Amino acid sequence: MPDAAAIAMPTDVLTLPPRGSLLGFDFGLARTGVAVGELETGHASSLTTIHADANDARFAAIQKLIDEWHPVALVVGVPQSLDGVEQAMTARCRRFANQLRGRHRLPVFECDERLSSAAADVELQNAGQRDWRKRKQSVDAVAAQLILQHFLDSRP
Repeated sequence: MPDAAAIAMPTDVLTLPPRGSLLGFDFGLARTGVAVGELETGHASSLTTIHADANDARFAAIQKLIDEWHPVALVVGVPQSLDGVEQAMTARCRRFANQLRGRHRLPVFECDERLSSAAADVELQNAGQRDWRKRKQSVDAVAAQLILQHFLDSRP
C-alpha cells in the first residue's frame, strides 16, 4: 500500500465520531470484498466476500451487513495506477461509492486501493495458504481489510 502520508484524506473525515464501526469495500464486478473496522481501536478485520454480478443482489447483501454492523461510515477502495493515473475500474468504483451514498445515507469515503489485491494475496501466502483456489476465495475480503486499515491508519 502507498505511504499513508501521501494520500490526502477528505476534510469531512474529521467529523467521524470517536467510536463506531466502519465497513470497507474492495469492489469488483463479480466479487466485492468486505471488511469491518472500529474507530476506537483503529483495527480492521476481513469479514466476507459478496459473490454477485448484479447490483440488486450486491446491494441486498450490503444492506444485511449494514443492518448487522450499524456502521457510522463506509469506505470504498478506488484504484489508481502507480503513477496516480485513473484506471478503467476507477469510474466504476466511484459509481459504486455514489450508489452506497444514495442508498444508505451514510458518509462514504474513497481510499486509494493501489496494489491492495496483490498485497492481500501475499498476506494469504505468508499465512500458509498455498493453494491459489483457496486464496481466491479470501483475497477480496483481505484486500478490503487492507483498504480499511489504510484508511484508519491515515486518519489524523
